Amino acid sequence: MRFCRRLAAFGFHPLVAVVALALVIGSGLSSATAKPSFKVAWSIYVGWMPWPYADEDGILKKWADKYGIEIKLIQGDYLATIEQFVAGEVDACAMTNMEALDMPAASGVDSTALIIGDFSNGNDGILLRHGAKVVDLKGKTVQLVELSVSHYLLARALEMNGLAEKDIKIVNTSDSDIAPTFLTNESVESIVTWNPQLIQARQAKGATLVFDSSSIPGEIIDMMVVNTKKLKEHPELGKALTGAWYEAMSTMSGRGAAGTKATAAMAEKAGSTVAELKQQLKTTAMFYKAADAADFFKGAKIKETMEYVRQFCFGHGLLGEGVTSVDAVGIELPDGNVLGDKGKVRLRFDSSFTEMAARGEL
Repeated sequence: MRFCRRLAAFGFHPLVAVVALALVIGSGLSSATAKPSFKVAWSIYVGWMPWPYADEDGILKKWADKYGIEIKLIQGDYLATIEQFVAGEVDACAMTNMEALDMPAASGVDSTALIIGDFSNGNDGILLRHGAKVVDLKGKTVQLVELSVSHYLLARALEMNGLAEKDIKIVNTSDSDIAPTFLTNESVESIVTWNPQLIQARQAKGATLVFDSSSIPGEIIDMMVVNTKKLKEHPELGKALTGAWYEAMSTMSGRGAAGTKATAAMAEKAGSTVAELKQQLKTTAMFYKAADAADFFKGAKIKETMEYVRQFCFGHGLLGEGVTSVDAVGIELPDGNVLGDKGKVRLRFDSSFTEMAARGEL
């Protein structure tokens, strides 16, 4: 009551003081016991549809509750979600390995590839009219989303067939315009795009698929990337996300009613039919089992892929303004080795959470 008497001396009634003190203490306790809350962004793409399914089916909440946290899933356009991640507005975001390097990492945001969900195995491709092979692209005009994974795919295809970007003309085109333009305008010679636009555009008169991502397996990787600082402070976030992902994977890959229900839910959320989603899954190398994902994480392919990716990003000015070396942004591999500057690691491939899932330790 000493505190109350001090307040009374200044004209405060003791009872009012007691109530005020209780409110202050209660507010402090409430703040101290509030669950840590995190925002996770995603965009519509076949490899990321398990996230909204896990959210709506209660799987994500179940795992968040297990680790005493709250996770809010936020949907948005692909590049916009990554920009939110770069700005610190969300704590984790679904993105490819290339965007993880050339957006957050190149912007100085220390980021960790927490989950490798799949790699494109035909989901991205090059269509050409009046030609049957990549070499027939020479002298042609190619429409694509410039500086995207489509651009990377084209660069790899040209390189593998003795050509270079100087041998063609690139026209930057919105992803929403690529398929409709190719379908309706026969003067458009070639496009590079991804599913479902690729499936639609293949119906165009005279179109031939001359190259797709199955020719560079394991290079266009779909991941869940988490802010490294946030992950270190709250490893429970990594555990909850990984646990929820592999429970969704188990359900999705099952042959029973639960698997059918999951696929239908994902197709509806993606604005497609079940048949269309299944067609896209055929060209997506999903890692349904954590053990398989862990093997890919730790395999030699990641190093080879990220060497290609960082060279492409540097060569196209994607590692930052005024950057004079491909080593400007360090990439830490699961084995601890680093591509680039060890003192400037901004992208980390961390297989530990996936390995815990594989061992049943989450």
